[in-house]
Amino acid sequence: MTTARTATPSTARAINDRLALDLLLESGPLTATELRVLTGLSRPTVADLLDRLQRAGLVAVVGESGEQRRGPNARLYALVADRAHLAGLDVRSTGVSLVVADLTGRTRATADVPAGDLGTLVTRTVDALAAAAAEAGAASLHTVAVGAPGLFDPATGEHHNSGSLPGWHTDLIAALHDGTGADVIADTDVVVDNEVNLAGIAEHRLGAARDRDTFVLVWLSHGVGASVVLDGRLRRGATGGTGEIGYLPVHGADLPESVTGCAGGGFHTLVSSAAVRALARDHGLPDPVRPGERSSAPPGEAEVRAAVAAGPAGHAFLDAYARRVALGAAAVCAVLDPGCIVLGGEIGRAGGPALARRVEQRLADLLPLRTEVRPGTAGGGAVLAGAVLTAGDAARRDLFGGA
Repeated sequence: MTTARTATPSTARAINDRLALDLLLESGPLTATELRVLTGLSRPTVADLLDRLQRAGLVAVVGESGEQRRGPNARLYALVADRAHLAGLDVRSTGVSLVVADLTGRTRATADVPAGDLGTLVTRTVDALAAAAAEAGAASLHTVAVGAPGLFDPATGEHHNSGSLPGWHTDLIAALHDGTGADVIADTDVVVDNEVNLAGIAEHRLGAARDRDTFVLVWLSHGVGASVVLDGRLRRGATGGTGEIGYLPVHGADLPESVTGCAGGGFHTLVSSAAVRALARDHGLPDPVRPGERSSAPPGEAEVRAAVAAGPAGHAFLDAYARRVALGAAAVCAVLDPGCIVLGGEIGRAGGPALARRVEQRLADLLPLRTEVRPGTAGGGAVLAGAVLTAGDAARRDLFGGA
């Protein structure tokens, strides 16, 4: 016979503190009365936890509620946003984008570091991170979350190069882990994950899949990947390889020639940015970039946007591309039955509802499983948004759990 264990007073206090802190994070400033109503806790318990959280530097009085009766219960309590700062990095082949945020996740500073001289890129990125932290008023960063291509073992955090990842990517991750190059990252916790996984987190909590506990984000960009969320949890697999659909053998694509890169075959060769540009030429679509000009959009995105804007003249191209996307999506759906596919990445966003509708129709022809297809709405900064969410979760687990 198993006897239920009663929570100790210290455990109960920690649970109550975390409940109150989460409510203050989600709902903004609250009075003690509002906290009592939302938590169901007694007046003395709420008063005690508010005193404890103020002494811990996590909560402060920020004003009054406007109630007629003045007193302790009319005070408005809020999280101390500057109690800790965090950062998110999106590491691409073209450079690094970064955001520094406060404990609530509010953006306080941003920076972009173009690839340029690869020999100095790591140093320039660390310098840019330190400058952004200074702009945000942060002497140090509690947590940094990095989104980058490749496999990141969920058990060990070890990075496995799933393609021809530039050496500076791994050098940058190592510099952040070591805390070298700037005092601001000397004692920083670093979390690294596949960039598409972070984009999936953003779509789940901020974007197109907010109402879904189970969905798959299909990432269509220079590279191809997927983020799998089942029953509200991001799934990474035994080695961190869940979602590596670029390697997926599909009809019309050669088998990958090497396991060190998927550019030689597989689903990647049908739907990546290079494939989009070739398909656009095959359909006689004009080059969206005039001779002598440089496009601000990544390769593939401009072609898809132009096809959508062209109306009927772009329909044949969109139909053909949707058929290709549906091949890979059908394989995913046949195994996982997620009920919802979100099309993300620069190309997925560029296709918008026009592409999503076509992919959904094609999936209905291929499978008896009902699957809704939605365009991603987390925006071009989906990876950064997911990184900030991840860093914020880690920082709050540390700070709130110890309150």
